[in-house]
Amino acid sequence: MRKNLIRNLDILGHKVIAEAQDGLEGIDSYKSNNPDLVTMDITMPGMDGITAVKKIKEIHAESNIIMVTSHGQESMVMAALKAGAKGYIMKPVTPDKLRESIGRIYPELAGETEEELLDF
Repeated sequence: MRKNLIRNLDILGHKVIAEAQDGLEGIDSYKSNNPDLVTMDITMPGMDGITAVKKIKEIHAESNIIMVTSHGQESMVMAALKAGAKGYIMKPVTPDKLRESIGRIYPELAGETEEELLDF
């Protein structure tokens, strides 16, 4: 999943500055790198994505996190959004889906205006 996501981010012109194997490593990586955007799987070994979102939000309330999820995890997506994630993307991740998700947080990166975004 991560390799596909990294490839799609690269296709869209974004730079991946760090990767993590699980939620705990992701939190440490966030502290070290302070990225503009985090993509995170909801289900991970050790600490799950929902808990990791809460912890990252404690560190930096304005963090931008997009959850990556599978069909059938709707209740977990809602929990992640309540925890502070700013969006989600369903697997399989494609450049178009990723552009759309990033565009909801950063309209200027998706080539959309705020008005177009509100109409979406």
